[in-house]
Amino acid sequence: MTMTDPKPTVSADVMSLAGELGAERAKPGWSSFSLAINDDQRELRDWAHTFAADVIRPAASEWDEREETPWPVIQEAAKIGLYGLEASINLFIDPSGLLMPLVQEELFWGDAGIGMSLVGTGLASSAIFSNGTPEQWSQWLPRCYGTPDDVQVAAFCSSEPGAGSDVSAIRTRATYDEKTDEWVINGQKAWATNGGIADIHVVVATVDPSLGTKGQAAFVVPKSEVSGLEQGTKLKKHGLRASHTADVFFDNVRIPAANVLGGKEKLDARLAKAREPRDSSGPARNASMATFEMTRHIVGAQAIGIARAAYEFALDYAKGREQFGRPIIDNQGIAFKLADMALEIDAARLLVWRAANMSSALMRGETPDYRHGEGSMAKLKAGEVAVKVTEEAIQILGGNGYTREYPVERMHRDAKIYTIFEGTSEIQRLVISRAISGMRIR
Repeated sequence: MTMTDPKPTVSADVMSLAGELGAERAKPGWSSFSLAINDDQRELRDWAHTFAADVIRPAASEWDEREETPWPVIQEAAKIGLYGLEASINLFIDPSGLLMPLVQEELFWGDAGIGMSLVGTGLASSAIFSNGTPEQWSQWLPRCYGTPDDVQVAAFCSSEPGAGSDVSAIRTRATYDEKTDEWVINGQKAWATNGGIADIHVVVATVDPSLGTKGQAAFVVPKSEVSGLEQGTKLKKHGLRASHTADVFFDNVRIPAANVLGGKEKLDARLAKAREPRDSSGPARNASMATFEMTRHIVGAQAIGIARAAYEFALDYAKGREQFGRPIIDNQGIAFKLADMALEIDAARLLVWRAANMSSALMRGETPDYRHGEGSMAKLKAGEVAVKVTEEAIQILGGNGYTREYPVERMHRDAKIYTIFEGTSEIQRLVISRAISGMRIR
């Protein structure tokens, strides 16, 4: 077509076809993709935000300094229905998968240390749900949370001094005693959230060392019903100070055979199958990994809450702080930092929401198909964004940001753990690289 040619016209047939397709795709179902949350999700998110603003934030600095579990805040959350088994079920049962991360982002926007005290029990309850039988759900899940009048927390004990990212190195042993029909547990767990102060401890232990991770199982250990379970050193941490973290020791702790999650018959069958000659090139799925897979996007949402809180504080500060006769946000050096912070937070949230939506397969009794490591992508991105954004917030506040008079210092300390726990950034990259390559990268 030359410059003098008339503009091409669209034929009537093409226009008719476009009209027919448009009408067909306007029907319900074609418009299912949406980034908008529904009214129920918005209401619950705003409810959590109000609690975070009115109860959590005013108490954040005190409990960070005290480095103690904020029991009054947990009790208040339980009274209004924000903490407890019913609350967890309510948040989990969402066909979109978004409700849990929406609420957790708000809680951690309030404060990460107190937020972890409110949600730390979820690791243990997730382990029971993902590995246990319906009978075990009924028996143990209510005891993880207690009641509004008698609030309890639970602990998930997987990591050890020599087994953090490398779960195959777990040395805690569970030995079956046929005479008494009991399991006998011996070993030490490290970095256990609520370790020692909880009644219900979910413990990952090795049953058959020759099988590596395939020879491991998870056990419910109720502290009030056993002897030999003792809290070790309570850790003094860089961040998340309002969340209790401690070592836990197990010295000939005896529990009924029925306390193995999934049941002993299922465990025996799984171990027998693992002992058969077979290709072992693929990664093994065990109790620790099953729990982490269910919670990676949720952990990512927590990191986003911290990052968002720091970004919002820095933005307000930059708009109100004047230097050389004008607000510092008038300077590109500050404004561009804030633009990048907003960009990275939104990008991380989209990855979290995608993984959360994929997790909704659990509602259908299916395993989420994270074929490209989407759960790890979400956790990795959100954790690293939280560290970067909180650091930039300190930079924007300058000397003020480095003092405890301003909350961004605490937020920066809290953020760092998100590149370490529940799989370091390096482990997340390993998971993703294995997923996209189909190879056993080491």
